[in-house]
Amino acid sequence: MSNEARSDRFPHEPVLVDRVLEYLRPRPGGRYLDGTLGFGGHTAALLAETKGGAEILGLDRDREALEQARVRLIRAWPNARLFVRKARFSHFVEEMAGVGWDFLDGALLDLGISSHQVNSPHRGFSFLRDGPLDMRMDQDGAGLTASEVVNAYSPKELARIIAQFGEEPLAGRIARRIDQTRRQHPIETTLELVRVVESAYPPTRRARARNHPATRTFQALRMFVNDEIGELAGFLEHVVPWLAPEGRLVIISFHSLEDRLVKHFFQDQAKRCHCPPRQPFCLCGHQATLRILTKKPVIASSREVAVNPRSRSAKLRAACRLVEV
Repeated sequence: MSNEARSDRFPHEPVLVDRVLEYLRPRPGGRYLDGTLGFGGHTAALLAETKGGAEILGLDRDREALEQARVRLIRAWPNARLFVRKARFSHFVEEMAGVGWDFLDGALLDLGISSHQVNSPHRGFSFLRDGPLDMRMDQDGAGLTASEVVNAYSPKELARIIAQFGEEPLAGRIARRIDQTRRQHPIETTLELVRVVESAYPPTRRARARNHPATRTFQALRMFVNDEIGELAGFLEHVVPWLAPEGRLVIISFHSLEDRLVKHFFQDQAKRCHCPPRQPFCLCGHQATLRILTKKPVIASSREVAVNPRSRSAKLRAACRLVEV
């Protein structure tokens, strides 16, 4: 990879960059969607690989990240056909229409939260820094905040959210402790919530825990507030028809729910028939649309993990559009 693609020009280091390039196979003149542009690390690699010749539509909900990415990318490749838009990646069809595109040679999603977002206390993502309980990717809008969820949702619903999206075994106990606390006063900051979650953990379990007790609860609230699973499902539902023949789809996930959704979608789209196995002939009429390129999820090397610990939980899956469907 060229030095221009190196991430030290960006405040957030993208994961699995070389593998993204391997599976996406960008070429000059190709049209590529970066549905989670962030600070532009992956798009920088695509432009470097194609010497600025790829056309790229970059989407993100985070205005701060978009503005920084736009400046850095245009400064490095002033003649590139780069379109930066503030939008959810599930709305990519509308954004493609806005720039006059009717197909994609490749699409990329990196579903992780950036280190810059985590390290910004005012965003409310971190359980290590005090800040408002916000957790919205898009702070321009009037969307639901984590504070509203924590202080207004029923204990039963809180337990469901924490269990489903955080896969937290103590979800019910944590939800009850949140309810007990908020009856006395609202839980308004990240560190206030951290103390509540910690108090729900038995001391022996807290001592044995590999991660901070609040890790799963914060993850669950962030995923729920931003409808991250719904976003991914909406994107997958519509993306295949927009891929050109041999067009590539690369998705990096950081959560088992996301990875499972991508895995099952790829498997479903790679099947020629959805009829029951014992049925003697096909009645469903389904045709395979994708060829899976990664039999197992691709993970970061130990070398990359040492440089970028965030990559430890990254899983990349890739597929390409079949020529005849």
